[in-house]
Amino acid sequence: MSAPAARDAPAPVAGTAVGSRVTMALAITGRVQGVGYRWWFEGQARRYGLDGWVRNRRDGSVEALISGPRAAVQTVIRRAQDGPPAARVEAVRSSPAEAPDAPGFRRKPTV
Repeated sequence: MSAPAARDAPAPVAGTAVGSRVTMALAITGRVQGVGYRWWFEGQARRYGLDGWVRNRRDGSVEALISGPRAAVQTVIRRAQDGPPAARVEAVRSSPAEAPDAPGFRRKPTV
């Protein structure tokens, strides 16, 4: 039972912070398309109250922008390393980013 708690624990991460909010751009590689990763990620973002978006890229990766309370952003980044059961995540790269233009979370079209 300790594995889920470890996965939910905040990971140290820097980002563009406004007050207690932080915004990060993510690039997720591996077997992350055709396995429900975007729907799963959207569910995680909504569960933790984050704003932003997620989308597939033509190179086979998934890209996301997440913004919210630092602890929630850190938790979603950590959980993104596992993804849904059918996914095989190789890497999650994160970098500071500008906050999204609109509140809420959505799936965007493939680029």
